[in-house]
This record gives sequence, structure tokens and C-alpha cells, in this order.
Amino acid sequence: MRVAKIQIQIAVLAALTIACSCCQSAQKPVAVVPPGAPPPLTAKAGPSAQPQASPAPPPADTQSQQPTQAAQVKLQSPALKPAPDQVDDLLSRVEKEYQTGLANYQAGHADAAKQNFDDAFNALLESKLDIRSDDRLEKEFERIVDGVNHLDLGDLASDSEAQKSEPAPIDETNGITPAAEPGVRAKAQAEIKSTHSDLPLMMTDQVAGYISYFSNRGRGTFERAFARSGRYHDMMVRILKQEGVPQDLIYLAQAESGFQPTAVSRAGARGIWQFMGSRAHGYGLQRSMWVDDRQDPEKSTRAAARHLRDLYGQFGDWYLAMAAYNSGPGTVQAAVRRTGYADFWELYRRNVLPKETRNYVPIILAVTIMTKNLSHYGFDDVSMDEPVAFDSVTVNYPVDLRLVADCVDATSAQLQQMNPSLLRLSTPKEGTFELHLPAGTKQQYQTAIADIPAGMRLWWRYPRVHSGDTLASLARAYRTTAKSIAEANHLDGTELQTDAKLIVPVAPSKHSVSDTASYAHRITRYKVRKGDTVQTVAENFGVSVQMIRRWNGLRGDSLHGRTVLALHLPVTPTGEPSSTASSKPASHSRKGAQTASAKVPAAKSAKPSDEDVSEQASVLHHKVKSGETFYSIATTYKTTVAALKRNNQNVATLRPGMILVVQQSQ
Repeated sequence: MRVAKIQIQIAVLAALTIACSCCQSAQKPVAVVPPGAPPPLTAKAGPSAQPQASPAPPPADTQSQQPTQAAQVKLQSPALKPAPDQVDDLLSRVEKEYQTGLANYQAGHADAAKQNFDDAFNALLESKLDIRSDDRLEKEFERIVDGVNHLDLGDLASDSEAQKSEPAPIDETNGITPAAEPGVRAKAQAEIKSTHSDLPLMMTDQVAGYISYFSNRGRGTFERAFARSGRYHDMMVRILKQEGVPQDLIYLAQAESGFQPTAVSRAGARGIWQFMGSRAHGYGLQRSMWVDDRQDPEKSTRAAARHLRDLYGQFGDWYLAMAAYNSGPGTVQAAVRRTGYADFWELYRRNVLPKETRNYVPIILAVTIMTKNLSHYGFDDVSMDEPVAFDSVTVNYPVDLRLVADCVDATSAQLQQMNPSLLRLSTPKEGTFELHLPAGTKQQYQTAIADIPAGMRLWWRYPRVHSGDTLASLARAYRTTAKSIAEANHLDGTELQTDAKLIVPVAPSKHSVSDTASYAHRITRYKVRKGDTVQTVAENFGVSVQMIRRWNGLRGDSLHGRTVLALHLPVTPTGEPSSTASSKPASHSRKGAQTASAKVPAAKSAKPSDEDVSEQASVLHHKVKSGETFYSIATTYKTTVAALKRNNQNVATLRPGMILVVQQSQ
């Protein structure tokens, strides 16, 4: 019997071997990209990119492949194929989402990246597998959490804090190929003869078609772009001239972005000159979670001028240089090699360029001709905006633009418009930044900001008192206490003087979910207790509800079915506890005003309230240990989180070594 089994196994193996041999003999050879070969060029690739030939497609022979596919079906039958490893399958799906998220993050697609990371977390946390039961799953979870926090993607949790992007007009215009209205080509051809331009101007049916488009359906797009050009025209023309390129290349920016610094294309190109990330880096434009130089009008203009100059040096033709600006030099060079023609219109006729690139040059020519002949196309009443004058101050600390706005009597929207390279409502956490302020306000800002502790410039405010304002109303508006406002401004009474400026200490935990939040990389595991909700856990740990949901793949407030939550404790930019006051307010020069420092509250700083005294409360002091939370400390001393925070001046973040005042009822 045993011999019979062995013989059967041998027969099965022999059959499998024959089947595999048939599979291999039936397969056709295909072109293979050798290991290490560079990927095909994409639009606006890096400056060092060279054209690469596309790999040949595999030969199509469906008839010869049918026996192979049949053999593969037999080999994959349930009787012969082992059961898949559920953990490996889960890890594969999670890793794919995570890597896609990283790619979207690098490309500047923040919303898509957030969705990818959410899907990766959800795949792990909502699977039937227990993460703690397998080291591979636990390591993957911690790796993703650490990676996401390293990218500061938690700062994107509040869309209201992030800068809003605008769609790039070029996406709409080069997606169509409009026909010219009767007589438009002849009229424009006559105008070209009397139009001065340092770019060669040529009239074709395609150019005439876009002139018709911008005169009718696309009229609003043209008007808005021309009006906005006034803000940057003089600066751009000056830089283009300095870099030795045609000054009329400014119309490339008008066609690309409509002079909108925050314009973003569907492909991820960004800014007035629509740079892709790789190309931007090659020309010195830096990117981070806080700043994107592609949105800096002056820096990006300098980079674009140098890039276009390099492309002209490569192709010797401005039309080809503009086409290469759109699709990458490799694409244009490959088309030239393929046809033997270094002429844009010949490449257009032979249809060897991408559609958007074929339309790109006619769009720019149409915009150039129309802008230089506004009255001929009915745009006499459209005027250019005035340039925005500004002062500059170099800051080496993070500061919220809403505080800056308070200091200079402006709005945060005005400051965002003057600093379009800032991706959030604050300057970077590290390094220096050249902050633009309304003209004539530099000294006013420097005087006012000196009254705000450096570590609190992301949270505190400096509003002007309006008629009817009281300490109580301001405290409610800024989610702080009247007492802390009075102490910070050294006020003896409650009466406020209209038009006076007040320092308003806002605890980080009381601030809206902010782009300035920062979280430790180390994971803190919290065991869910009966009655816990996302909201109560968020309050206990001083973190936002949105971040708890993101870290754990949650969508609502319920923790039903959850036993453990993954948390990251918040840290302030200075690395100090985020309390709003201390027992010894620091003196400042502003008319005797005093502001509270961000130090740990001393024991004597917590004065028992009348209610506490009536309950004959005993006062203890607790030194915070690593891993402790408000909840654990409150439970130990049989008090509440709310009372613990109240007795320590609403301290938002616990750090090892802090001394807390604990009041116990007798």
C-alpha cells in the first residue's frame, strides 16, 4: 500500500513536470528592461534626465498563449496549490497602500496620501487578525505609524489650517483643441506683422483656434490671468532679462497658472511656473511640509528662466524649448530622433508629441498675441492689478500667521497671499524664513512679537479690544480663562480699554486642531476602559480627536470592540510642557505688562478654590513618570482629569519630571 502511494506521487510529479515544460515552451519571448534602467521620462522631469527609448511591447499572439493559460489553470487548482498565508497577503496590501501614500506625498498630493495611509491603517486594524499575535504585523503597524509621523502628515488633519490650492488653467485649455472662427486667422496674421515680441510669433490654425477660445468660452480665464499679472509683471520681466531669456516668456506663466502662485495641476505641477517636484529640486527650489518654493513667485521665476535657458541651449529653438518645458526634454528629443526634424510644427504635423504638448505652444502663442493687442479683442476695460508692496523680516522661530496678523493689524488671508510659499498657517518649525509683512509694519511686528514667549508664538494671540469686549467674552472666544488674560497683561481690574491690544495666552490643547501640532514618534498603548470614547481619551491625553481616529483607523466616537489604542503623546516645539502660566510671570517691556512663561507649574502656583477649601481638600504633589497620563494619575489619587488639569492651570501635556498639584477630598 505504501509503495502504491509512492508510485502515485511520482506519477503526479511527472505530470506536473511535463505540464510545466509545456508552459515554458509555449511562452513567447518578451522585451525586458534591464535591471537598474531608468524609468521613462515624465512631464517636466529633472534637469539631468536624458531621453530613453521605450521598451518594445511584447508580441501579441493570443492563440499560442492559450495552451499556456490552460496549463496554468490546471496548476492552480485547489488540490495542488497550498493555502495562502493570510498574514503575507495582508502585509502585501498594507505595504502597497503605504508606498502609494509615500509616492503621493512626495508628489505633493496631500489628500491622496492621507487616504492611502488611512487605508493602510484600516487594513491592519479592521482585519480579523490580531496585530499583537504576529510580530510581522506589529512591526508593520509601528513602522507605518512612525513613518507617517516622521512626515508630519498628522499636521494635515485639519483642512481648515492647510493652504487651499487652485486648479491650474492649463489643465482645461490644453485638454481641448478648439476650431478657429471664420476670419480670426487672417485678422491675427495681420496683427502679428505690427506686434513686437522677443519670441518668434507664428499664426497657424491651432493658434487661431485658441484665440477664438479665449475670446469667447475662455474669456474669463484670460481676463483673470491678465489682471493678476500686474502683481508680478515687473518682477518677472526684470528676472527674465537678468537671466538672458526672452521677456515675453512671461506669457508661458499666464497660460500655465494664470499667475496664481497656489495653482496645482492634475499631474502635481505647482506654482506660477508649474514645476514638478523633481524638476524644481534640480533648480534649487526646496520643498517641505511647511514651505514649497515652487509657490514663491520670485524664486520660481528665477528657476523657470534658468530652466528655459538650458532647454534653448539644448534644442536651439524656443518652440521646442517650450514643448520640452511641458513634457520633458527626453520626450521632445526622442520625437526629433524618430523623425529627423528639429521643428515643432513638423513634429506637430507628424503627431509624435503628446496631445497636451502639441496644444501647449499654440496656447502660449495665442495668449502672447492677444495680450499685446488687447483692444483688438475687446479687453480695453481690463486693467492689471497693482503690485503688493511688503516689508521683509527674517524669522528663526515658528509663528502662527494669525498672531502675526494681530501684531500688524492685518488678516491671516492677507498674510497668506503675501507669503504663498507657506503651506500652512505658520512659518517652519526649523530653520529661517523670510516673512513678508504689509509695507511699513516691520517695526510694529518686531515690537509686538517681543511680548510673546518664543515657545508660545504658535498658540497665543494679540487681538485689539473692540467696544463691548470683556475678559469673559475674550476668554470664551479664545477658549482660555479670564484669569490668565488678566495675569498676562498685569490687569488690576476687569475693565478693558477700547482699541488697546491684549496678550491672550491660549493653551495648545485649547487651540483648534492645528497645523503646528507635533507628536512623539514613540507609540503609547492605551488599554480601553468601560465608558471610554474617542473624545474622552483625546481630552485625557491632550491630543486631537482627529489624530486618534487617524492612528487607529476609526471613523466615529465609539470605541466599542476596541481593547487597545495606539497613541502618540504631543510635544511642543520647544520641547517644554504646554502650560499657559507659571507662578512667576516673566516681565516684558510693554508698559509693565507681564506674560506667563511656559514652564512647569510650581506647587505654590495652584491656589485652592473656595469650593475646594470647603471640602477640606488635602494637597499633594506628584512627580510625573514616563508613560503616565492624566487618566492614570487621576485614577491613582481618586480624582478626575478635569480637576487635575484645573488645579494645574490647565496644563495640556505631561512630561516626565513635571510636578503636579493633586487635591484629594478628605
